Amino acid sequence: MASVLRSLLLCLLFLLPLSATANLRKSNSFLNSSLLSAATTSHLNDTPPTLYFEVTKPIRVPKTQPCVHRILHHDFGYTYGKPPVFANYTPPSHCPSDDFSKIVLEWNASCKGRQYDRIFGAWLSGVELLRSCTAEPRATGIVWSVKKDITRYYSLLLKNETQIFAVYMGNVVDQTYTGVYHVDVTFYFYPAEKKFNDIESNWENLASGYGSRADLILPISRNLPLNDGLWFEIENSTDTKGKEFKVPPNVYRAVLEVYVSFHEDDEFWYANPPNDYLLVNNITDTAGNGPFREVVVSLDGKVVGAIWPFTVVYTGGINPLLWRPITGIGSFDLPTYDIEITPFLGTILDGKVHKLGFSVTNALNVWYIDANLHLWLDSKNAHTEGKLLKYQVQPLQISYLSDFKGLNGTFLTKVNRSMSSTGWVKSSHGMISTTAIQDLSYSNSMVMGDDGNMQIVNQEIHFDDSVHVKKPYSFSKGKKSNKRFLLYLYSNDLDQGNGTSLSVANVTLGFNAKKFGVTGLGFRRPVSSLKNLQNGQGVMVVKDNLVVSGVGSTQQNYKYDGNKFCYFRNISSSNYTILYDEVGNACNKRIKSFGFWHSSRWMPSQARRTFLVSD
Repeated sequence: MASVLRSLLLCLLFLLPLSATANLRKSNSFLNSSLLSAATTSHLNDTPPTLYFEVTKPIRVPKTQPCVHRILHHDFGYTYGKPPVFANYTPPSHCPSDDFSKIVLEWNASCKGRQYDRIFGAWLSGVELLRSCTAEPRATGIVWSVKKDITRYYSLLLKNETQIFAVYMGNVVDQTYTGVYHVDVTFYFYPAEKKFNDIESNWENLASGYGSRADLILPISRNLPLNDGLWFEIENSTDTKGKEFKVPPNVYRAVLEVYVSFHEDDEFWYANPPNDYLLVNNITDTAGNGPFREVVVSLDGKVVGAIWPFTVVYTGGINPLLWRPITGIGSFDLPTYDIEITPFLGTILDGKVHKLGFSVTNALNVWYIDANLHLWLDSKNAHTEGKLLKYQVQPLQISYLSDFKGLNGTFLTKVNRSMSSTGWVKSSHGMISTTAIQDLSYSNSMVMGDDGNMQIVNQEIHFDDSVHVKKPYSFSKGKKSNKRFLLYLYSNDLDQGNGTSLSVANVTLGFNAKKFGVTGLGFRRPVSSLKNLQNGQGVMVVKDNLVVSGVGSTQQNYKYDGNKFCYFRNISSSNYTILYDEVGNACNKRIKSFGFWHSSRWMPSQARRTFLVSD
């Protein structure tokens, strides 16, 4: 019988039309689930834990032996609404060298039982080092590891004083949710190697002093004590949160690194229906405000940058079986977004207190946002000076078309925005003019059908930014980053009678990025290219709001080309089992292609629900 059901599910999975749904009136529900297993207790005890992982390139490190610095060991049981877990941190004292080429954070965790995915963050002196999501466990147990290059926090990590390392993970443990997360955090300090060359770090060296490591990092996050994470909580579209700060008088460069994650009513913001559709159909229990979101960053009330975020799907999102053992792109290490603040230094080098603020266009509850302000200090001058020369922010250009009757219809949303700023700073490195540019475009098409039980979402975000620096009587140098965030969603709930339904979910995610070095003559030097495409197909049998069985399959193709350092992985899984796994690290002689996948080549996918599945 089980084989017959599996065959039926697979047929439904691959033969359904290319459309996507989310039952509007249940779109934000959490389905308690009991994906039953026939295994005996003794068999469960003998089964090794499943390794979960996010597909990404390995961190390139020097050949030197790292100094291992264990930071934290903790079992996260019932921690929701309680203070973060703390550990005292000092730089490693047992290393033969105090000069390091690379510093890596490693998060190792295990869990067994039933538990939701939990968002968590790690901070050092209020500076966020990692934003991540836990894996959802199974009865036989799971393990996973996250490695992140944290070398950009070098000055903070090597500060010769005791600092507070904090981790917040709001977990709930009771008779139903039994999973306790057992966590170890370790830092690896790799002593410097003369021949070690990190091409992407060198990409930051646009001019004298424009190194990749800041001299000081200020936390733009909430202050302790807290019974929560240090992030700001943005609860609606009018909510603005921020923090006052003051910079030293000898700053000559400033970059704001922003952490972003979205939850609750906005976890699936890219599939939220427009408000006019909800109003006409008298739907009051579904998240709306349409599918467009923008994180706006302001300095003393003036917009200095925008973020149109990648659509991270957490490990319990849509269909949890899709993310076992291959998790969604960015789910274990959420991407951060840099905004060049250097053109505005002339307005904050006055010794006074200033304020950085965050808001989210069209936001519903809740977004977690904080930032780190990276500052470069002039070691030869006690004071620097600067001036903002040019500042242009284009208002959002929004196009919205809809054609619906009742619960069925089509919707198209397009948005564009650009902004630029230019300013000079005079320091011991000379008088350097910096221009920062952001160009963003967004398109989301949505189809609702089958009286609101069918939904297709096709979304593409173009997120381009560049920084150019120039000294008097010389050509400018610059860096440019082009990013494409791709999403195509398909979902459908098929009523089988007797309180049983089939929930069909197909997902495609694409995170593509390319980096260039740019000269004043317009020549672009390729630095790196990333193409990361993920497809998932899944079906769950749901009875009386419980998941009783299902299948899930995921395929991912990851290709990074950094000239001298390359990585390729082509992998597929189905129901916890790896079907194939091809890995390569050979580089082409040159980066031959910077093209991106287009929506017409995507597989179908599904969205809008968060499920809890255990076996």
